[in-house]
Amino acid sequence: MKPISSNAPIAALPGVSFHIHHLTKTYRMGDVDVRALQSVDLDVYDGEFMVILGPSGSGKSTLLNILGGLDTPTSGQVKFHDQDLTHAHDAALTRFRRDYVGFIFQFYNLIPSLTAKENVALVTEISRSPMPPEAALELVGLGDRLNHFPAQLSGGEQQRVAIARAIAKRPEVMLCDEPTGALDYKTGKVVLEVLEQVNRELGTTTIVITHNAGIADMADRVVTMRSGEIIRIQQNETRVSPAELEW
Repeated sequence: MKPISSNAPIAALPGVSFHIHHLTKTYRMGDVDVRALQSVDLDVYDGEFMVILGPSGSGKSTLLNILGGLDTPTSGQVKFHDQDLTHAHDAALTRFRRDYVGFIFQFYNLIPSLTAKENVALVTEISRSPMPPEAALELVGLGDRLNHFPAQLSGGEQQRVAIARAIAKRPEVMLCDEPTGALDYKTGKVVLEVLEQVNRELGTTTIVITHNAGIADMADRVVTMRSGEIIRIQQNETRVSPAELEW
């Protein structure tokens, strides 16, 4: 992993997954303009594990959606390596999501009528150089659950299937929106251990947004947001194992 600064400006951008400059997002709600993001500047480094903290309405989900090509900014710039996502058309954003990004959400979005293996295979069939579904499920500790349907799996196991589905296409980036939000304390730790393992073993740049400050110690850097702005960026000197986290 490359050295990580607190967020110092970079002249050239080697080693930077995302370069975000003066990013603003405004929504029109009836006659009122709601500014979800206000002139956000941030660099996300290749291979780092970043946690973005903030209460509901702080702008963290909007930021994640823009980074994942699910939404577009009102102004400012977002670059993924040498790709400018700011003005990309829909087809280009679709290719970006398909080829480079794995998404993990609070709810698992598995298809009930398909087995764990078949849920993962949905992604591998449209990916450029996927790993076999069996290998992805083995990586998250579910090699013995290949033929189980979602209803036969616990909540934590279903979330791990969702992680396997995301990593099976070998994405460069994992974007995680409250991945432990629907899980109990013990199960949440298991899921965080899987995300940490994927980041460490595959070198996948990982961004986790959460309101749970207890997760922050497992990150390389912690970004805190409030009212659409970044109010603090903290670099952890050491990363704490998910098993040691308390909340």
